Amino acid sequence: MLRSAALQRLVDAFVQAHGDMGLERLDGEEVDYDRLQAAAQSLPFLAPRKLVVLRAPGANKDFMTHFEEFCAGVAETNDIILVEPKLDKRLSYYKQLKKLTDFQEFAPLDGAALQRYLSDYAGSRGGSLGSTEARMLIDRVGTNQLILQHEVDKLLAYGSKVSRESIELLTERTPQSSIFELLDAAFAGNARRAMALYDEQRALKVEPQQILAMLIWQLHILAIVKAAGSRSPDAIAKEAKISPFTVRKTVGLARRISLGTLKGLITELREYDVRLKSEALSADEVVRYYLLQLAA
Repeated sequence: MLRSAALQRLVDAFVQAHGDMGLERLDGEEVDYDRLQAAAQSLPFLAPRKLVVLRAPGANKDFMTHFEEFCAGVAETNDIILVEPKLDKRLSYYKQLKKLTDFQEFAPLDGAALQRYLSDYAGSRGGSLGSTEARMLIDRVGTNQLILQHEVDKLLAYGSKVSRESIELLTERTPQSSIFELLDAAFAGNARRAMALYDEQRALKVEPQQILAMLIWQLHILAIVKAAGSRSPDAIAKEAKISPFTVRKTVGLARRISLGTLKGLITELREYDVRLKSEALSADEVVRYYLLQLAA
């Protein structure tokens, strides 16, 4: 999201200064290297300067191989923006990008950084969103920045100050965030709350198999955090390649369960998954029974 916003600012500034006749966009996954090179080297037409936006040029092997040559051949009247949605930092191309360009990296935000971003975003729209409310919003709808921005816009249209009440009224829990709450309630021994959350997911047309898959995913994260012992959430997230925000949410659960119990729960859930695929069992009843076992 931050990358898209930064790109839009650059494009808007160019169009305002030089007009849109000098703007050209190409997709590296769709055009060959010669076309990319020609766009960078050709002079602007009916405009004083030219801006070429290349999306995923690294998907073109010839582009990566001849990247230094490409940079050297860019016309003085042209500006080039390279947008790489996925970038392998092990490649020499990554090092060349950092060396030869005005390189900017936009990593996904999470945790406190994402909360600050949402509060600042609300402020830039003339509203206010406190850190507690920002955290609540993230817990309900997830960490996708674009979705969160849309939710903040909607909440600010309802009232300039975002409150817990307006968040509960105007937003819906994503399945993943509710699965965490569901597990949290079950491990806390709150069977009634766990069943209410499960019924809520079913009312949202989330199938039992989907809930089962998300339970498996959440227990996988829980096992990683539990096995990591006293290591910091950031260190766990970096090594396991999962979101630090997700790890921090799971730490509390990990403290309330023994490693032996967790292993048993994972084994049992795996067995249920296998049986559902091979026997004529009710998936709804199986998931409900499993959750009640957790709560017990």
